[in-house]
Amino acid sequence: MVSEIKDIVRNADAFCFDVDSTVIQEEGIDELAKFCNKGDEVSKLTSKAMGGGMTFEESLKIRLGIIKPSVSQIKEFLNVKPPNLTPGIRTLVHLLQGKGIPVFLISGGFKCIIAPIASQLGIPTHNIYANRLKFYFSGEYAGFDETEPTSRSGGKAVVIDNLKTTYNFKNVVLVGDGATDLEASPPADAFIGYGGNVIRPNVKAKAKWFVTDFNEIIDVIS
Repeated sequence: MVSEIKDIVRNADAFCFDVDSTVIQEEGIDELAKFCNKGDEVSKLTSKAMGGGMTFEESLKIRLGIIKPSVSQIKEFLNVKPPNLTPGIRTLVHLLQGKGIPVFLISGGFKCIIAPIASQLGIPTHNIYANRLKFYFSGEYAGFDETEPTSRSGGKAVVIDNLKTTYNFKNVVLVGDGATDLEASPPADAFIGYGGNVIRPNVKAKAKWFVTDFNEIIDVIS
């Protein structure tokens, strides 16, 4: 089983990464909630959603309804609490890019928070697939774009399907820690469960290859 996944990894023509608790060490929405003094309420819902206890769109709507982040709060949050990259991710991404393998970030998080992370890794903005927050002219929270595939359960699979159709990818690898990642393979040709920041028991149980260190992937593709 693991050998099959490693063969696909060696022949990958695209790599997709979840962001929260995978590319970065934190759950972005939980950190934003803490910053807005809504941390306890929101982290319980995040755990339930990532463990597959409710649909992603339900949890997203409820969590954002609790936080209601304004434009100014998000700007201040990014200045005060910049995300921490997971050890090894920069090396892995640069190794893939050096081999001409495109890297995509597919997240149930928010583009405005993920864009600086992508920039640090040299990933172009158009390779980010994530949710878009909406604001009133006053800068107050006005909801989120519910047409984005990543705002719904099964959305990551839709994004990967679209990438395969658009670019004719044959071997797409997805790396992530949560239930929304696990359910996106297929259409991802290989899924690697990542547990270096947090281990989700159902993901560990169902992933054909589960790693806790990006060096395990680096060793296969080097």
